Amino acid sequence: MMRTACSLFPNTSVHTFTALCAAGIEPFVVEELRSFGAGNIHAEKSAVVFQGSLETAYRTCLWSRYANRILLPIAQSKVHNADDLYEAARAVAWSDHLSPDDTFAVHCTSVDAAVPHTQFAALRIKDGIVDYYKDRYGRRPTVRRQQPDVAVHVFLNGSEATLSIDLSGESLHLRGYRAGGGRAPLKETLGAALVRLSGWPDQTTPDSIFLDPCCGSATLLIEAALLYGGITPRWGRTYYGFLKWLPHNPDLWKSLVAEAAEQRRAARAAPWPTLVGYDASRTAVETAVANVARAGFERVIRIEQQELAFFRIPPTAPAGGHGVHYLVTNPPYGERLDQQGAERYLYRCLGRMMRRFCKGWKAAVFTRSVELADALGMQPQKKYRLYNGPLPCQLSTYLVPDTPPEPPVQPAYTTAVFHDTAATSDFANRLMKNLRRLLPWAQREGISCFRVYDADLPDYNMAIDIYEQWVHVQEYAAPHEIDPEKARSRLQHALSVIRDVLHIRRDQIFIKVRRPQKRKDRYQKRAAQGKLYEVRENRCRFLVNLSDYLDTGLFLDHRKTRSRIGAQTCGKRFLNLFGYTGTATVYAALGGACETITVDRSPTYAAWALKNFALNGMSSERHTFVRAECVAWLSQTRSRFDLVFADPPTFSNRKGDPLVFDVQRDHVALIHSIMKRLARDGLLIFSTNYRRFTLDPQICEAYFVQDITKQTIPFDFTRTPRIHQCWEIRHR
Repeated sequence: MMRTACSLFPNTSVHTFTALCAAGIEPFVVEELRSFGAGNIHAEKSAVVFQGSLETAYRTCLWSRYANRILLPIAQSKVHNADDLYEAARAVAWSDHLSPDDTFAVHCTSVDAAVPHTQFAALRIKDGIVDYYKDRYGRRPTVRRQQPDVAVHVFLNGSEATLSIDLSGESLHLRGYRAGGGRAPLKETLGAALVRLSGWPDQTTPDSIFLDPCCGSATLLIEAALLYGGITPRWGRTYYGFLKWLPHNPDLWKSLVAEAAEQRRAARAAPWPTLVGYDASRTAVETAVANVARAGFERVIRIEQQELAFFRIPPTAPAGGHGVHYLVTNPPYGERLDQQGAERYLYRCLGRMMRRFCKGWKAAVFTRSVELADALGMQPQKKYRLYNGPLPCQLSTYLVPDTPPEPPVQPAYTTAVFHDTAATSDFANRLMKNLRRLLPWAQREGISCFRVYDADLPDYNMAIDIYEQWVHVQEYAAPHEIDPEKARSRLQHALSVIRDVLHIRRDQIFIKVRRPQKRKDRYQKRAAQGKLYEVRENRCRFLVNLSDYLDTGLFLDHRKTRSRIGAQTCGKRFLNLFGYTGTATVYAALGGACETITVDRSPTYAAWALKNFALNGMSSERHTFVRAECVAWLSQTRSRFDLVFADPPTFSNRKGDPLVFDVQRDHVALIHSIMKRLARDGLLIFSTNYRRFTLDPQICEAYFVQDITKQTIPFDFTRTPRIHQCWEIRHR
């Protein structure tokens, strides 16, 4: 038997309503419903049922920060098929709610419903409503999907159907201030919940800071301002589902809107805290600025284009107060970052910046996984399971610790043991001699990754590099005439000496064997651990793979070259050819390059470079990674560059193809191609590690050429000055 609601809705009568919301934020809906005068409040998953007057429902539509829809149930019925739905709809007294001249729309949701297809169910409900009017008036209301005069909501739960008037008309997350969502936009209702869960605006004073370093379209900032000012979140919204609903009370609604307007005026005249948003994307910043203006907060919220790498704290005004500061953010995530595995490194950078600059702050970070939250490197105070649409997410809240932003470098050596370790061999003597020469230099220069031995003794033909707390040993394979057993014995002895002299564990040593490489094997994978270790070089962070490839991802001999690049790129367009893992580009970007392009044909290195960028807090807004053959790409691009770094391999080929590049044979054509794309006052830094390389004289005739090899060889490579050759080349 169908039960229908009363056709009269005086403000004094009490009705039952349902507020729909995102899962996880029901407690906030309950809290605000109490403040609106609601009673008999009962929370369910993604819904809160309450009782109140028409004024209560109006207040909820106008003021609720967390609810998505406000429904007025008008009928319930048992249904077993689509025909039952039709009959249930036809039996409702629709003339109490809309006239035949009005427009309407039907929206349906379901859970384990007898009629599983929601669109078909909505169609049958629509048919029942239309036939109700045809039977009584000989004409029917028109269906309008967008902003209808009356919106009908149908919820199918098993065999039970609930028909409601959707007083909100369309989702209440549509505040009216956002024209464009930008990158993966948050619903405003969820954004408001994130801000409230962070603790804002508790203990907030005009000298407090609310900072979103990855602000996107500024949703969190605007919701924070609305919450702090006690301003209705829907000031700019003009459409609701009750405005043409027949029982609507216009006078009551106008009085509530006037009350909200007065509160808004009072809030705007009061002192405000500092609200600042940064984003790396110019498009996002433009969208955020427009949204802030539409919300009326252009004098309250400041938006700037800034990458996470250049994170800084805005000054408070006035200074000297005792307000609590907040960092609340929803860092970017997307298909590209996720596919390349770079996402967690961006979060690692964010955590590092928070620990460095935001000590003692309250923070809340919204992530799509527990693993990303863990990458921040801080212990959360609380964790909240929430949903961004259908995506399960987590909000983690923190009190940023007042501790060093990160532990100091743990070197792979203990200096105290050098003088106490007995010299057991010539190799031990040489290693300790090198360490006594190199360690004071490394500590003085703040260098944590450097070479300590490079085939100094013929019998111990290996290179030993320190990467902070790890040691990377590359043995140069012995000639065929050397007894293999003797070679193995020497290697084992060397490893024992390394452990004793450096006082390190076995698991801190990585061992590789370098053999003369066939051209096709030069960059092939040697192992499959896939683990990347973070190391530091000046202000940069890099990921190194100490186990899988012959090369680690960081050429230590180019340390000074990278610094040279970083010092010359401010405001310039930078091109990194044969870009490898993008380390030179990181220097250029942190040095202030206005644009960078990194070209390498390897998908592995392109992904690695993107991870290095994320680790340093850089975005791909102004920095492009191109997977292509460098020579072919040069012939196709029309871009101009102010600084180019080219460090081509000795040779390069593709699987199944003949040799496509030889540095000695092809460097003249390569340099000419680069110079065509170099600005008139630009600079090319050309380098090669081919020890028998000779620069063709015609290059010196065509351009100004300066050999800077000596200036680019680091102190730890002075015993092997032919580790690379390097030139600066300019137009004449």
